[in-house]
Amino acid sequence: MTQEREIRPLQTEDEWDQFALVSSNAYPGVRATDDAARRRLKERAQQMHADPIVTVYGLFEAGELRGAMRLFDFTMRLHGVDMLVGGVGGVAVDLLHKKEHVAYDMLQFFQAHYREKGAALTTLYPFRPDFYRQMGYGYGRKINQYRLNPADLPQGNRQNVRVLDNSHRQELADCYRRIMLASNGIMAQFDYELESIFTSQNLQRYGYWADGQLRGYLLFTFDPIPNGNFLRNNIAVRTLMYEDAEALRGLLGFLRVQADQIEKVVINTQEEAFHLLLHDPRNGSQNLIPSGYHETNTQGVGIMYRVIDVPRLFDLLANHNFGSQTVTVQLDLTDSFWPMCAGSWVLVAENGRITLNPSATPNVAIKLDIAEFSSLITGATTFRQLLAYGLAEISDTTYADAFAENTS
Repeated sequence: MTQEREIRPLQTEDEWDQFALVSSNAYPGVRATDDAARRRLKERAQQMHADPIVTVYGLFEAGELRGAMRLFDFTMRLHGVDMLVGGVGGVAVDLLHKKEHVAYDMLQFFQAHYREKGAALTTLYPFRPDFYRQMGYGYGRKINQYRLNPADLPQGNRQNVRVLDNSHRQELADCYRRIMLASNGIMAQFDYELESIFTSQNLQRYGYWADGQLRGYLLFTFDPIPNGNFLRNNIAVRTLMYEDAEALRGLLGFLRVQADQIEKVVINTQEEAFHLLLHDPRNGSQNLIPSGYHETNTQGVGIMYRVIDVPRLFDLLANHNFGSQTVTVQLDLTDSFWPMCAGSWVLVAENGRITLNPSATPNVAIKLDIAEFSSLITGATTFRQLLAYGLAEISDTTYADAFAENTS
């Protein structure tokens, strides 16, 4: 970063006005093209900034805002451990200052900021996956979008489904927390997110109750079909959370009986086996993939993860059992964007518990880029898969299964 540049939280109303202009130009899709729209954009950002885990930063040069970003103090459940994970969003660069390393400097600041706070990982949703992959971010799990006829959803006990309102805020937060504790990779809810669930004017909120407890919930909107009339709508599911099969089937059964009012139910899920639930998983495109495979859903990459502190990562995961393995592994990481992660790390696993010991003698060495290692440690891929694609190397293949256990 040049000496004249300063990265800090926004402070004055003038800085917030500059933020609104830079952000609206960086994301023209938000349609903040007039003063009123930019004011609303600014007020939303200020509301987020008021949340304890969200801070809006600006990069200033010569007293002017050159770029902006939002930083998030996320808590993520990884391998049974709640840990701080730094998040970044809304990265925006002034149109007049592209190709001046503004985004680069902000990302370097972002990672250094969270390393100093004790985080081992950072995460983001990329505007361009290839751009962030060059910075060492690895892909998380893909999302699957299904566009289903309501009648193809399974039946369930929809009598247990009820409308949720603001009086159910704590029950929803408790339900989310229980699901998070039983999962891997889910982020804790933050205040702004929970608030928006109950203040959104367009969002429909329904919950599945059993034995007096909220066991799952469904958030959706009615979306008009393009070029259709006012009677033609789809249900777009924004959130589907459930603790057990009964809650899942009850909520899907509720969607099933909306067939008289809507044409398609659009569901986004990271579950690869979701099609097994459906009577007919085809999405209506009639596309056939050679030979004889019917198109069921579209997929996309989104969330990406990055390890920023290798010793801190294994310190946080000290009590996690990595497959009950006993082996010493030399982990060789390449990292051109964040050199402090690059180099050799000696991992000593004893009955599945890993410590770092640079003086230990390794049984085997493996080599991979920090992006692939980040995907691996978060559970988005497997070591066997990385080996098959040539994205990882191992000095002795007889240890491949042992290392696979050591990363799950």
